[in-house]
Amino acid sequence: MKKTVVFLLMMSVILSCMPNEATPELNIAFPAAYVINGESTTISVINLNTDETNTIKLNQSVSNHSTHNMTNDIVFPHHIYLSPDGTKLSIGVPGVDLTEGHSGTHETKGKIVIIDAKTGKVLSQTELSKPNHNSIFSPDGSEIWTTSMEHEGKTLVFDAASMSLKNTISVGPEPAEVTFSSDGKYAFTANGGSNSISVIDITSKKVIKTIAVGAEPVGAWTGTDGNMYVDNEIGQTVSVINVNQLEVIETVDLGFTPGYVAYNQSLNEMWVSNSGQSFVYYFKRENNKWKKAGSIQTGLDAHAIAFSKDDKIAYVTNQKNLTVSIINTTNHTKIKDVQVGQKPNGIALKY
Repeated sequence: MKKTVVFLLMMSVILSCMPNEATPELNIAFPAAYVINGESTTISVINLNTDETNTIKLNQSVSNHSTHNMTNDIVFPHHIYLSPDGTKLSIGVPGVDLTEGHSGTHETKGKIVIIDAKTGKVLSQTELSKPNHNSIFSPDGSEIWTTSMEHEGKTLVFDAASMSLKNTISVGPEPAEVTFSSDGKYAFTANGGSNSISVIDITSKKVIKTIAVGAEPVGAWTGTDGNMYVDNEIGQTVSVINVNQLEVIETVDLGFTPGYVAYNQSLNEMWVSNSGQSFVYYFKRENNKWKKAGSIQTGLDAHAIAFSKDDKIAYVTNQKNLTVSIINTTNHTKIKDVQVGQKPNGIALKY
């Protein structure tokens, strides 16, 4: 009996020291929504045809993967973007839970994680010296852009093939999201510590203008109408920046804390999630101004918004409800909620 107990204890120790079992490869050959679950450290893959889900575990076995100062400890992945050719996904991993707010500096180290969009395999991890809010492919897919969330803020540009650092661009303090204009000319970095947006020429990698916006901007979200929509958390406003003019052409007073802004081209509507609450509000043009037109109930702490290719369906992540709400945009009604992981945050769609 004693020998059996000792043997079982030894086997338990040996198994606990072994690396994680390799995650089985998926075959995501269907239109899909990739939902980052920050607390679960997973991606929920929603089949857009059937609404069925699969799960990608981000802390996978790292054998045979390209590594760049890599340790297998992805913590609180945040936002996710698809490469222009649809083959890869880039994830920003700040290493800290940003669902409770973005203000202040953090002492964790961020990461850029690249995964195969079809199989769900982690291809590489690149460690950063400071937290980052997101990581995003350049419009031509040759680069990965991210931020360094520190007082002397930086936007970092990596070669997408080798993941070697190409450029370090000084921006404002405590930068969060970096995004691109729809024409592919400019990058926009939201500087939460200086209430400004740094506009960077993508070719020269130089800041060409700094635009004042509302209090604590988190992201300049890309509109296909030639505008960028900036959600100012503390200011409870949206600053609309015209890309051609590189100026704020409108400030929309919300009356609530925004979580995310998305522009629906087909309906000419601006959608804004209500951070910490269970609603998405939609705005319509009235007398050449954005006016609140109505609300749609989601799950608790509505956050990221993504529209289908035809703009008829919206997908909204609910950070404190473990769900994604699927919404009919034409009649502004919720179709259903799909169960995902804990603290779902960023979302990317692939067709």
